[in-house]
Amino acid sequence: MNFKVGDEVVVIAGSDKGKTGKVLRTFKAEHKVIVDGVHVVKKHQKSTAQETGGIVDRNAPIDASNVMLLDPKTKKRTRVGYTTEEKTGKKIRIAKKSNEKID
Repeated sequence: MNFKVGDEVVVIAGSDKGKTGKVLRTFKAEHKVIVDGVHVVKKHQKSTAQETGGIVDRNAPIDASNVMLLDPKTKKRTRVGYTTEEKTGKKIRIAKKSNEKID
């Protein structure tokens, strides 16, 4: 999976197609991600000593194949590539469209 927490992504399939947001959490074993403001579901929460009960909105996980990374330069969706830095020899992620480094 090519996504890390904090990446800007765009949804390319499903009912939330076209929405953008930041990755809040990744589940590598299930190949799913949670994106802020995407696939929001209602949850009936029981009240506890710390919180009141009621119906709350939560971000549910979506499949990682339904999102693509946003290019940091053009702000359009792009595929992810990998290369090594010449100075340090570390593996880094790059955007395929603009060859920009993804932080």
